[in-house]
Order: sequence, then C-alpha cells, then structure tokens
Amino acid sequence: MPGKSAVAASTPESRSAAALALSHEPTFDEGTAQRIREAALSYSDIAVRGGWPLIPTDAKFAIGVAGPHDDLLRQRLISSDDLAADKTTGPFDEVVAEAVKRFQARHGLAATATVTPRTLAALNVSVQKRIRQLEASLERIQNINFQFGPRYVVVNIPAAFAEAVENDVVARRYRVIVGKTEKPSPTLTAEITSVNLNPTWTVPSSIAKTEISAHMRKDPSYLSRMHMEVLDARDNPLDPGSVDWSGTRTPNFTVRQQNGAWNALGAVKIDMPNPYSVYMHDTNQRNLFSDDYRFDSHGCTRVDNVRDLAAWLLQPELAKWNRTAIDAAIATGQRQDVVLPKKVPVAWIYLTAWMTRDQTIQFRTDIYDQDEQLLEATAEEAAFFSQAANHPLTAHMAQ
Repeated sequence: MPGKSAVAASTPESRSAAALALSHEPTFDEGTAQRIREAALSYSDIAVRGGWPLIPTDAKFAIGVAGPHDDLLRQRLISSDDLAADKTTGPFDEVVAEAVKRFQARHGLAATATVTPRTLAALNVSVQKRIRQLEASLERIQNINFQFGPRYVVVNIPAAFAEAVENDVVARRYRVIVGKTEKPSPTLTAEITSVNLNPTWTVPSSIAKTEISAHMRKDPSYLSRMHMEVLDARDNPLDPGSVDWSGTRTPNFTVRQQNGAWNALGAVKIDMPNPYSVYMHDTNQRNLFSDDYRFDSHGCTRVDNVRDLAAWLLQPELAKWNRTAIDAAIATGQRQDVVLPKKVPVAWIYLTAWMTRDQTIQFRTDIYDQDEQLLEATAEEAAFFSQAANHPLTAHMAQ
C-alpha cells in the first residue's frame, strides 16, 4: 500500500498481521449466501430512496478546511452507513475522516482518510451497480459445492487475500498475488494434500511454448542462467541445442527449474490437486506483495508469509512442523514433501461483494469483468425458460 501503510507492512509477518487486524470475520462461510441476500435488500432500499449523491470529480477535501462539497460527502457516507445519520453538515473533520477510512477499508482501499481519486471513483459507483455486484456474487456462491470443515482455506480472487479459517474464525489472513487479467485464476474447490519444501518447478507447457521458447531464441544461455533443465518423456536430460524453440508446436519435452533462491515457486509449494493444475506457493519476487494491485500471476496463487500458512496447515496433527522446523528444513536446501494426515478443504472464489457476520458490506473491483457477463447469461437463461413455459413443445423444460 502507498504511504504509511507500506512502511508498516515491510515484512511478510507484519503484512500478514496487518491483514488479520482488519477483521477475524470470514469472507466465506455457511452463512455467506444469506448475508449477501440481506445486503442486496438493504441496498435495494437505498435505491428506492433515490440512491446516493454523486460527488464532482474535482472536489477537494482537507481536514479542518471548509469546502463547497463537504455536506455532499457527508450525505454520501451517511447513505451507506459509513457516517452516523445525524452528522449531516459541517466541514471535513476527524469524524468524517474516520467515516472515509471505514469506506476505504470496505472497498479494499488503503485506509488513509484522504479522498484520493480511487476513493472518489468508488464513492461515485451507483447503488444499482453495487446491487448487481451483490446479485452476481450471490449467483456464484449458491453454485459452490464446498464441504466446510473446522479448518479450511479460502482465496477470494478479486480481494487478492487468502484466509485460513479455524472454528468459524479467521486465524490467518495473507496478501496473495493471483492471475493477470489475461491469465485469470480459476474458481475451484479442492483439498490441500501436502506441503512441498524447496520444490522444483515444472514449467507448464503453455509457458514453455511461448515465454521460454522466446527467451531461448534471443538468448541460448537463458536456461542455464535460470537453473532450468530440459527433460524428455522419461525425465532424461536433453541438450537444449537439440530442441525446437520455434514455438510453433506443443513441446514434446519438459522444462524444470531446480530448487533454490532463483526458483519461481520460492521455498514452499502447497499442493491441492485440481483439474486446472494450479496451486498456492511462495515466490522469489516478494516485493510484489507490497503493491495494492496484486494480479500478476499465470493463474496460481502466490502467498505472502507462506511459511506461516504452511505451519498452520501442518498443525496440530504434525506438531513437530512448527515455523522453526519449516525454516530449518528449507535452510538445508533439500526437497521435502510433507503429507497432511488430514486434508484441508480449499476454495478459490470470485466475490466482488459480500457481507461479514458483523454486518460489514464489502466491495472489490470486478477485475476479470465477470459480474456483468454472469448476470447477462443468467438473464438470457431466464428469458429462454420464460418463453419455453409458453411453448407446447418445450413447456416441460420450464418445470
């Protein structure tokens, strides 16, 4: 985060502590769908009352300085319950600043109390659009078949956070880096089966075909510099000079990166078998966790302070695998796979709007533009079945 937040969150541990301090309320639990319905109803009430006012994009606000749009900002914050209803007039003061911080926190923005351009843009999103976000999120959450257990992990992709939930409370929360807009992370449910320490990285064939091949065409020493090797179908080493790096065909070879400080997976991989071949892992580019915009992977989820998550996953069944033991095992440089005696359920979800148990309604940017696509598809389906109900040949489909 920019400004003071970046200084305070300079280590994986402090960033994770700051993320957990936001709330211990889970994003996703068995009551999420019902709470989203309640949030949609409350926002529908706001819409019936005329919504909230728009604030001019050139409006300026500063604590203690009276401005022409101060009362307008107060009205906007009162509309969404960020400011008490009796605070209708007056200059931008500490009370309004706290309301702005509350609004920012609910929208995944740095809680600075400064009405930045991004904050102003979020304030000016219409209540109708917020309702559509809630409707799309509800549609998704109702179609997730997830087996909640006493311990589970959730990645909410638009929020770029992971939560480790234990006994209905968030025990750990981490910043994550998820898929780029052109390589989106999938929504899925799976089970975490093992923690791999000092993993090697088998490069997906799509990356080998495009990115690795392009590097090799420009620089034949690229593989050796990146501590990568080329293997045939039987895992026997191949001479990179004998490989077709034109990128015109699907590779009939495997590229594997050796473990070490250079490895793209970092020192920890969390294995969770699924049809998309994605997983959660460390990274050798940890500086990226300091950014607000954390959509930079090829689809997998990179986890800040992932060693802490690994220790949580391995406790309490494997008591010897505490953080100290994990650090010591990584320091040896030897690969070690630790199988979980009890698999831990994991869900990667796509919620741009939700409400936690403390009645806090959260919104995030629809980074993959999936909300409108889903609602359009749902409307088309509803229209089809509505027409089918009136047609003698297809009436049975609407039953």
